[in-house]
Amino acid sequence: MKLEILEKDHFYHIYNRGINSDTIFSSDDNKSYFLKLFSKYLTDKIEILAYCLMDNHFHFLIKIVDEKNVTQGFSNIFNAYAKAFNKQNDRTGSLFEKIFKRIKIQDENHLRNIIQYVHLNPKHHLDLNYKTYKYSSFQTIISDKQTKLARNQVLNYFEGIDNFIYCHDFKNELLSEKFTFE
Repeated sequence: MKLEILEKDHFYHIYNRGINSDTIFSSDDNKSYFLKLFSKYLTDKIEILAYCLMDNHFHFLIKIVDEKNVTQGFSNIFNAYAKAFNKQNDRTGSLFEKIFKRIKIQDENHLRNIIQYVHLNPKHHLDLNYKTYKYSSFQTIISDKQTKLARNQVLNYFEGIDNFIYCHDFKNELLSEKFTFE
């Protein structure tokens, strides 16, 4: 797979999973630490529009602010996290699949769809309530608490909080429908 070069002022869906689909987050502490590493290494290099951390994979929707150092920032995160996780779990070797995947977002419709896809992950992978899932940006976007997320930008793409919630509910309902053929 040819990897997209991360370009300034462009949006990307960034994702990866554990090698052999193994667990990469075995506790809430692991997920919190991973998010702290994101903040430490990428704060001034990206804007985060959406994220979700599942037990064996993660998704981020980001906008590149500083393309010169962003790839090194990601490398630092994954290396630091893998070393800590391996030490904690008395394991060795690779934790993540080879290199993180990235898909350049083509237009606003694509961007809105990826935001919803990222937030609906808990429902469609583990049948959990995506609205209350702790390691997703959904709750933060609909709250008024202080955040580093690009909340206002996200809500503008959905023309406000009510439509943001409506679109997620609608997409969730569509994805949850069972089709039967006679």
